[in-house]
Amino acid sequence: MKRCYLIGMVCLLALLAILAAGCSSPGVQGAGEENTTAGDLAAFVRGAAAYAETAGTDAALAEFGSASGRFAQGDLCVYAYGYNGTLLAHPGQSEAVGTNQENMTDIRGLPVVRIGAATAATGGGFITYLAPAREAGSAGEAYVPVLGYVAPAGDTWWIGSAVSLSGTGGEAYPGPVSAMVDLVERGAAYGRDHSREAAFAEISNRTGSLVDPAGHYLYAYDYNGTLLAHPHLQAAIGSSLIERRDPFGMENIRALRDTAQDGGGFIVFVWPNPDQGNREELKIGYVLPVDEDWWVGSGVYLSEITGENSR
Repeated sequence: MKRCYLIGMVCLLALLAILAAGCSSPGVQGAGEENTTAGDLAAFVRGAAAYAETAGTDAALAEFGSASGRFAQGDLCVYAYGYNGTLLAHPGQSEAVGTNQENMTDIRGLPVVRIGAATAATGGGFITYLAPAREAGSAGEAYVPVLGYVAPAGDTWWIGSAVSLSGTGGEAYPGPVSAMVDLVERGAAYGRDHSREAAFAEISNRTGSLVDPAGHYLYAYDYNGTLLAHPHLQAAIGSSLIERRDPFGMENIRALRDTAQDGGGFIVFVWPNPDQGNREELKIGYVLPVDEDWWVGSGVYLSEITGENSR
């Protein structure tokens, strides 16, 4: 069965995002997810928002909640939330409609519903979060980033949809994400092949071999959350940042550390973007352990992938 990657099913007790519910609709023709671009996704959601404005709230929610409706197109479907976090419509989860999911998180603690609501409230745009991989991705991960788009649909509610990030434009992953994974893998290998002092010096070198041509860099921490190396946060090296919280309350250094401690992989978090005046923005990260004492990571801002500013 085809599945719609969206903010729908979460096992809150285990903090696992099961963000894949059935959206397949026999007889409905829609673009296959592997051919869906970021622009296609945005147009799909904007079209649904325009429909809601014309049809009215009740009719639109009924349409969005129908597995055979016009907005359940193969792997693409529309979900709807109130700004208070209540699920209003979902074609694969009618039993969850009416429940409050404001505090829903993905596998690493990203509060996806609150971020979706905040993005929609400022006019809409792209979001990203982790969902279970349909199959092992290019990085062999069980949880991989998905690309979502949200938009306001009325004064009190908003809508969204999502596709696997590995499906946009037919690439395994968008170029910046693939390059970032490669950088982290090279950094972890460098750390194993060199002394700690040499590795930390190279990671902190803004013009070194571990800064790629686009300016993406590595950072290194120990498992207590102490920053060990960073090309841009030199003053913070030696300080523990484990208690740092983003504007949504996510302890992102702790979450990054936990991901590395679990063997590494993708994580999505919010971090200031210096190229956007330190605006808080979603960032797709990848981390790997070097040894039992320290780990490395890097990240790509969502706007680098979509070409649009995002929260």
